[in-house]
Amino acid sequence: MNLWNKIRDAATSASADLKGRVSRFNNSKFKDAVMAICALMASADGTIKPEEKRKTIACIGSLDALQSFDAKELKTLFEAHCDAIADDVDIGRINALRAVAKIAGKGEETSSALEVALVIANSDGEFAPEEKDMFKQICRTLKVNAADYGV
Repeated sequence: MNLWNKIRDAATSASADLKGRVSRFNNSKFKDAVMAICALMASADGTIKPEEKRKTIACIGSLDALQSFDAKELKTLFEAHCDAIADDVDIGRINALRAVAKIAGKGEETSSALEVALVIANSDGEFAPEEKDMFKQICRTLKVNAADYGV
């Protein structure tokens, strides 16, 4: 088996593993926290551009790990967090981080939410410095070391 096939198989296995873990967390706190994380990542540069919002919604809808959840509900939660951040960046982000904090210390829920955040952040092929800073802030909120996730 060549290197590319090994990498593809490892990524497929990791994606399936994440999907299996996430499907067990079908609760409102987890869904809200993950969508808050997605909104925070989308707003990392200070604004949420319509195109970025559309891409994130498309990524949320296509992400295997989130297929066990109602896509319409996830979109509604994501858009609510985006709208709050757009209305007032500081207050919107504080409220989004409060939603994130509700899964702090929840072991697999916390790590799975952060893995989804990394997938969303890397969905455009670039993990910008502002996104890395936001990811670190999310990790601090969750009382997790960002270095454990390679950031």
